[in-house]
Amino acid sequence: MQVVAVDIGGTHARFAIAEVEGGHVVSLGEPTTLKTAEHASLQTAYEAFRERMGGTLPDAAAIAVASPITGDVIRLTNNPWVIRPSLIPERLGAATWTIINDFGAIGHAVGQLPHADFEHLCGPDTPLPTDGVTTVCGPGTGLGVAQVYKQDGRYRVLPTEGGHTDYAPLDGIEDALLKRLRKTYTRVSVERIVAGPGIVAIYETLAELEGRAYIHKDDKAIWSEALDGTDSIALAALDRFCLALGAVAGDLALAHGAKGVVIAGGLGLRIKDKLLRSGFDQRFVAKGRFQSLMSAIPVKLITHPQPGLFGAAAAFAQEHQS
Repeated sequence: MQVVAVDIGGTHARFAIAEVEGGHVVSLGEPTTLKTAEHASLQTAYEAFRERMGGTLPDAAAIAVASPITGDVIRLTNNPWVIRPSLIPERLGAATWTIINDFGAIGHAVGQLPHADFEHLCGPDTPLPTDGVTTVCGPGTGLGVAQVYKQDGRYRVLPTEGGHTDYAPLDGIEDALLKRLRKTYTRVSVERIVAGPGIVAIYETLAELEGRAYIHKDDKAIWSEALDGTDSIALAALDRFCLALGAVAGDLALAHGAKGVVIAGGLGLRIKDKLLRSGFDQRFVAKGRFQSLMSAIPVKLITHPQPGLFGAAAAFAQEHQS
């Protein structure tokens, strides 16, 4: 069965034709990426994709959306589109459809992708567990967190709000970071640090601790300077970000009783080489009496180029074919 897979974010909407069978994704076609700002709605973008595909599309749709899936009006984060699920058959011509949160789709990708689509970060270099919980966390604009539970050859995706748990500093620098953030936020969640925008607070805290004058920059500028090495404080902020991500990923794994951990999202891929050399692994296992337990957990980075599209199709297959 063919299905139109759609992954809608704040800036881009991605489309591809997927083939699904027996509750799993068999193949994913070449993706088409459209800018959301250039289209008035999901319907007009869908029509543009249909035209590119020769005028016809399968009558099934699998849609991943950067928004909570609640009620019959879905307002996207950082995107003016409004989606009404009940109108999907009429507006898109899809008789059968699935709509899922974008990070839920990542969870489905983790549930179905083969071992080759994951790169080893730390812990034992073994495949992800085939039974039990795998924790998935994805630093991006926010921090997405989910659990994938496998048993007897099947899996379930359990969405969570783990990105909003309390931040716990582990040294003097992180104490200063927390103190700085408390001036703005009464309660500081891990998402304030371990997500793309969090590098701004890290950068400015480090600059102040060194007594350096600095110009306020947005997170995109700091990430760029950190990755190309043109600003030493930005580079130090990136190292500190990786340490914090290791600590948070370890906390989530401990809370979930996880047997494996996956780091997801485009930001994870961008900082892959830094993660491998940053001390991420030491922070991941540094859980006191549970260090030996943490050392036995394989930690992977998802490397599939379109996990959102793949996961949307996988969610469709699970809902309609299982």
